[in-house]
Amino acid sequence: MEAPEFSLSRLTHAQKLELMERLWADLTQADPSFDSPHGHEPILRDREAALAGGTMGVSDWEEAKERIRRNVACK
Repeated sequence: MEAPEFSLSRLTHAQKLELMERLWADLTQADPSFDSPHGHEPILRDREAALAGGTMGVSDWEEAKERIRRNVACK
């Protein structure tokens, strides 16, 4: 397959995050059996343990995306 022709360096951080979000949404909808990369498993286990232990909280996805956008825009 041939890659689309455009320059990623011309995109803003916000545009790159939006592109990644759209790609991930498409990948997971196109193949529901798609799993996260194997190296993510230990991180997910640690975070699940922190959540169960009350040392980590959760955020609404829309709130989390907004926080990420604010943090990226500040840099």
